[in-house]
Amino acid sequence: MNNLSRSAKPQTGLAGLKENWRSDLQSGLLVFLIALPLCLGISVASGFPPSAGIITAIIGGVLVSRISGSYLTINGPAAGLIVVVLAAVQALGEGDAMAGYRYTLAAIVVASVLQVLMGFYKLGQLSSFFPTSVVHGMLAAIGIIIIATQTHVMLGGVPEPGSLFSIIAQIPHSLLSMNAEIGLISFLGLLVLITWPFTGSRIPAPIIVVLVGILFAWHFNLAQDAAASGSKFLVSISENFSGDFYFPDFSKLFSVAFWEAVFSISLVGSLESLLSTTAIDKLDPYKRSSDLDHDLTAVGVGNVVAGFIGGLPMIAEIVRSSENVNNGAKTAWANFFHGLLLLLFVVLFPRLINSIPLASLAAILVYTGYRLASPETFYRVREVGKEQLFMFVVTIIGVLATDLLMGVILGIIVKLAINMARGVWPNNLFKIHFTIEQQDKDTLTVKLLGSALFSNFLPLKKALAQLDKGKTVILDFSDGYLIDHTVMEFIHDYTQNYEAQGGRCRKIGKAFETFSDHALAARLMTADDRK
Repeated sequence: MNNLSRSAKPQTGLAGLKENWRSDLQSGLLVFLIALPLCLGISVASGFPPSAGIITAIIGGVLVSRISGSYLTINGPAAGLIVVVLAAVQALGEGDAMAGYRYTLAAIVVASVLQVLMGFYKLGQLSSFFPTSVVHGMLAAIGIIIIATQTHVMLGGVPEPGSLFSIIAQIPHSLLSMNAEIGLISFLGLLVLITWPFTGSRIPAPIIVVLVGILFAWHFNLAQDAAASGSKFLVSISENFSGDFYFPDFSKLFSVAFWEAVFSISLVGSLESLLSTTAIDKLDPYKRSSDLDHDLTAVGVGNVVAGFIGGLPMIAEIVRSSENVNNGAKTAWANFFHGLLLLLFVVLFPRLINSIPLASLAAILVYTGYRLASPETFYRVREVGKEQLFMFVVTIIGVLATDLLMGVILGIIVKLAINMARGVWPNNLFKIHFTIEQQDKDTLTVKLLGSALFSNFLPLKKALAQLDKGKTVILDFSDGYLIDHTVMEFIHDYTQNYEAQGGRCRKIGKAFETFSDHALAARLMTADDRK
């Protein structure tokens, strides 16, 4: 992207709508086609009514797009929240799915208020406290859980209630007793998802999966079979959209399980949303930077509204947002159009939605889960360093064996222990030491003293963000000790962004030891800790 392109940034607000409505409407249409099946599938997998995800995406598009601090993100339900929402429904409902749903709506409202407060008090930067490998481990564990639970749906089976490991152990039984018609629809869905990208078509693969599923569901008379047997193979929403609105029940407000749900939803939702927004900023051809705190506040406001009328929690979702960028969106109006199209579709064509097989949605989710926990993900983490893979695997095991919060906490504890084992002094674990000096009118030197770690680098991040643009910034690590992977990744991104805005960055200091051949691996800058 040349300087001229960067200077001609799209306008925002109504002026941006007038200027860019064609490109934003086109992108919004394509994102809508991706979002429709995903919203339905995520809702069902979360233990919510199918319409809940659509309600959330509509609010995320029509409301949040108008008040957010980002430019190209798409707001809606995400696969990463399936695990925490389903756990809340089961724990709070104690066997009563509808009661659990309404209690969870209350937890979403309270968690959303926390998100608004986090944004208001500018705590969005706290997402930096989570080590990269721990976050990837959390997402991979979520992917494994999605695969384990949705495989039964793909086979037309229903596992006996139990732990995650029990659900995994029951997969062979579901396979042996598989409903052949449901299995065929699921297999065709996976086949389309795997092969469709090779066709070069701009039509999103998930919408093809849904169309194929509808065709075979009609051929197999699944609607009649379901009515006769009492089982449910198809999506079911009200033909009157307002009939799918439900209201929260706050009667468990003072229970431990309620607050576990609140903190889980708030943590995972906020973390995923902030990470997604940051990632989409890197893809923005105009190199615009989102206001993370403003964006978190907007998402929180949207979640309050969604929770009060029966929706899932929303985030800035990475897959739909990436497609939004690739489809040529220019402003947040693309998000608005995607939400508006969902609203029109659910009001005008509810019968078409009710002909979608749950097996097709399960196939989409299993494919999504695989992408979160693919062998390639393990390989990429291993490339960065053995200790990164260790934290990654520990986090996965922790999430699978306990719950998401405990798994993430365990991964962070392991990371802190590794840093101490490498010689970091306790007073440097959470406190960073650095100086910034003006060498001349165009040159600044940022000198690190001691270690820069995921747990202490937030002050450095804030200080670098406040530096004047267009200068030469010298990052002097010669008196540093340990610089971990999370900080190396931040320095890399900061350098790219600063230079894209006309400045220059230069690093000083040769590593005494690096922990892998990866360019952003953790490294020791001196043989003994200085702080």
